[in-house]
Amino acid sequence: MRIARFTTGEDPLYGVVTGEIDELGQPSEDSVVVALAGDPLYVGVKLLDQQFRLPDVRLLAPVLPRSKVVGIGRNYAAHAAEMGTEVPAEPMMFLKPNTSVVGPNDPVFYPPQTQDLHYEGELAVVIGRICRDVPVEKATDVIHGYTIANDVTARDLQRRDGHFTRAKGFDSFCPLGPWVETDLDPQTFKDGVRLQTHLNGELVQDGSTADMVFDIPTLIAHVSSIMTLLPGDVILTGTPEGVGPMQVGDEVEISIDGLGTLTNKVATR
Repeated sequence: MRIARFTTGEDPLYGVVTGEIDELGQPSEDSVVVALAGDPLYVGVKLLDQQFRLPDVRLLAPVLPRSKVVGIGRNYAAHAAEMGTEVPAEPMMFLKPNTSVVGPNDPVFYPPQTQDLHYEGELAVVIGRICRDVPVEKATDVIHGYTIANDVTARDLQRRDGHFTRAKGFDSFCPLGPWVETDLDPQTFKDGVRLQTHLNGELVQDGSTADMVFDIPTLIAHVSSIMTLLPGDVILTGTPEGVGPMQVGDEVEISIDGLGTLTNKVATR
């Protein structure tokens, strides 16, 4: 089930998106979104007698993290290598504020404090209920679904500060979308799911979630052993190799098999 958050120009609604997704991650022309009675994380999936053509609505960030976005660094060996660092012995965590979240087709703003803004395409896990100290074998029980993320990073600030808070925390530095897929489980695919990032139409990242150093259950167990996770919290699972700079006017498209495509352009702040 693909759960979107959208607007027709009035107050945001939640809805279920129908229709097929093609090989480019785009929904079919006859796709519609059927409105829900409220946030399904809190009221469940209650369909209303309202539906809209998908092209006629504006998709928003499919989830608004109630408290936090938890990022995982260096979770792909090839990415750690391209950054000149080693794979960590345990998951390396950082936090992005929930104010960094934007939705599909929203601008990523290029702050004046940086001269080296990078894209990082990632699979994102959306937490479905309050949980703490989740065992690895129970991790899938707390997952609401999956979406696509761009862990936007000011690389020069990351190097200068020696930590990630400023470099990854600006407004608009966490695009999410286009929806949350509740039926996909990347863990069930032997070869993982494919993640690709295109910059102005050029393929720049091409990886698989099978190459994660720490798998999704391990990440959930690790994070929840440190902090309580709340419904709507998001865990970014790391990026494959191929990260690089973006400039004002660039368009970034991140596609993940079974999830669709998240598209954002870079704009002047």
